[in-house]
Amino acid sequence: MPHNKTAFMAASLLALALAGCTSERFAPMSSNRAPEPLAAAPSGTVTSNQLPPPSSPTNPSDFPAPPQQDTQVAALDPNAAANAPEVSTGAVAGVWSVNVAGQSCRVATPQTKFGAGYRAGPLRCPAPMDGVKSWNVEGKQLAFYDANGGVLARLYSSGAERFDGQTTSGQPISLSR
Repeated sequence: MPHNKTAFMAASLLALALAGCTSERFAPMSSNRAPEPLAAAPSGTVTSNQLPPPSSPTNPSDFPAPPQQDTQVAALDPNAAANAPEVSTGAVAGVWSVNVAGQSCRVATPQTKFGAGYRAGPLRCPAPMDGVKSWNVEGKQLAFYDANGGVLARLYSSGAERFDGQTTSGQPISLSR
């Protein structure tokens, strides 16, 4: 019986070896087989024409107004800027509960450098805070920015662990811990 097992194993190994040797995978790379031709790509005609001149509107008000450059967003309280304490980046770093026009969410403000400020991560925030990508401290203000560096909101410290201000669209916003 041991003899039959050995003969069977030897025959099996020989069959596997022969099967592998007949595979095209082991054919030399320099074989004279040419690859199959590719199907032709669709072709068409290309024409060239002069574009008509741009039309000018008869009324200048037909143009949309250019976007306003935000130089500063007013705080809810006009005295907030004058009475607000200086803000440090270390005091802002962390996770904040945010209220934007009555809707709540959270924003992470780590001290990871990003662009001209620090990376920010909104957590299920409503617009416009859902687009926050970074933050920075500018004197007494905490500013949040979008991916293009546009200001989304400016806030002032209004007490221990609290900031209040407005979004660029005028919505009230507050941060607290």
